[in-house]
Amino acid sequence: MVVGFDYGSSNCAMGVLQQNKVNLVPLEQGKHYLPSTLYALHNSLISDTVAKTLDTNAQNAYRQTRAGILKSAQFARHDLDLESTESGVFVGQEAIEEYISMPEEGYFVKSPKSFFGAIGLKPEQISFFEDIASAMIIELKRRAELHLGKTLTHTVIGRPVNFQAVGGDESNRQALEILSTAAKRAGFKEVEFLFEPLAAGIDFESNLQQDQKVLVVDIGGGTSDCSFVQMGPSFRGALDRSNDFLAHTGKRIGGNDLDIALAFHQLMPICGLGSEFKSGLPLPHQIFWQACKINDIQMQSDFYSSAFGRELVTMQRDVKEAQKLARLQVIHKNKMTHQFVRQAELAKIALSTQVEHCSDLSFLETHLSQSLNVTQLEESVQSSLSQITHLAQQAIIDAGAQPDTIYLTGGSAQSPLLKQALREALGEIPMLNGDNFGSVTAGLTKWAERIYR
Repeated sequence: MVVGFDYGSSNCAMGVLQQNKVNLVPLEQGKHYLPSTLYALHNSLISDTVAKTLDTNAQNAYRQTRAGILKSAQFARHDLDLESTESGVFVGQEAIEEYISMPEEGYFVKSPKSFFGAIGLKPEQISFFEDIASAMIIELKRRAELHLGKTLTHTVIGRPVNFQAVGGDESNRQALEILSTAAKRAGFKEVEFLFEPLAAGIDFESNLQQDQKVLVVDIGGGTSDCSFVQMGPSFRGALDRSNDFLAHTGKRIGGNDLDIALAFHQLMPICGLGSEFKSGLPLPHQIFWQACKINDIQMQSDFYSSAFGRELVTMQRDVKEAQKLARLQVIHKNKMTHQFVRQAELAKIALSTQVEHCSDLSFLETHLSQSLNVTQLEESVQSSLSQITHLAQQAIIDAGAQPDTIYLTGGSAQSPLLKQALREALGEIPMLNGDNFGSVTAGLTKWAERIYR
């Protein structure tokens, strides 16, 4: 059976075509969208989970390359007293809940796709990301097949125009290899990729009654992509659409970056950002940025290092407002960076429909909270929005034409601030919102049916 698969930075979704209609497959407690998160009681259990699902030939080869970590998994299973039926690995909302209940233990990753194109990864790091993607796709495919009662064999997976702002083609090649390897380990016989904004555009095109030049702006969790596409009745029947796609731009900046910016500028001051040492010198901004930058492996590694823990203890003795810095110590000690940035994400969502929001930070200190408003959000994310509007402007320049319509999709596309920024940058071009989460999946599903049938 053919499936469209949106392995997104914020959410994952799968779609199938039934009776000429795209239906999204329930993946978690009846919901169609599963958060792109994974939590394991021990990191070795991720590889252990993958090994147990492979067929005999693939399993033997895999076990040879993962001998060390699979040995660690045996000890971890014993120490954790896991039953043979328990994997110790969780995905989606369950992963978030497990992490929040035990943040100081285990291994938690949010938006793993954001890391796949990272430059400078060592072979063992690439292998580990392959295992993370494999474990997630294996579980999502299992759930989808259980619901559908059929085996999924062919898929089209969405991909950003660029996985990284730097790294170029090499970053894209690395990320696509990770995803392709993971999908085939999960049991897909055929795997193809399609630009996510193009997928969203294909879904939009299905209802067009006349030809149009459309700028598709897809704001995902980890990336923003723009595609300038000729669409309509004259184009949608073709299998080769390469001549219809006039321009693509993309960058590794998305909804997660808006959350991080808001967390840094508006929530980190209660943890000491902007404070001073007793000498009058300011605390270094870098330590607070490292805490917020949950989509940067190196920064998170630096923040959680033992050396930085010792440095925090030293700083604590020398700062004017020791209570504030003590909150940063709580984040460090209990591995709460994701929890902290999550509060900024919730504030961002709330402030799209209301002027003020109170963020609950009681996990740091009893009764601690912080009030945020729309003006603070706008100030915090201005740089990120500017980068996104530049992508849209560049796509129009590269296409050498003006769009008839701007089609917005993606989790952050509903933001009034984004729409305002695009209008100021591009003028009064008609702007439409698609299904902010389902457009990409629907387009991937339709394309999968088209190329595999």
